[in-house]
Amino acid sequence: MATVELRFSAQPEHVRTARLVAAAVARRAGVDEAVLDEVRLAVGEACSRAVGLHRSHGITEPVSVALTEEEKVFSIEVGDSVPGPGGGPADSGARNGSGTTGASGGGLDRPDPETDGEGEDEMGLAVISGLVDDMEVRSGAGGGVIRMSWPAAGAALQA
Repeated sequence: MATVELRFSAQPEHVRTARLVAAAVARRAGVDEAVLDEVRLAVGEACSRAVGLHRSHGITEPVSVALTEEEKVFSIEVGDSVPGPGGGPADSGARNGSGTTGASGGGLDRPDPETDGEGEDEMGLAVISGLVDDMEVRSGAGGGVIRMSWPAAGAALQA
């Protein structure tokens, strides 16, 4: 299993870099050329969401992106440092391409009655779910993670 990790300050101008890195790593992992635009768009949405959450909550921690190639799956995890509801144990929800919530239960977003960006948050998740067949959103006291995955050719990252 090969992993590339990226951390960037929560500035909108860094989202483009994350998209470019994700596309390059996905291509090298064997993700179909026809799907690379979806990878770019999904990563851009997830990173923009994380940047927006950080900025709206005054968090200075960097946004994290982990790009992982397994045998036949390429996955990306975009993490933020915004605590989930009540800062309690992790909520989780798995979502597939049809927009349904998986058996793990819980919510897909972290509603915060003090913010007015909930609609944008849900819209971003809806866009991502339309681009990704396999998506999971988790949140807890330490922050949230959007995990997305695509089929890959299975070739290991080799130089």
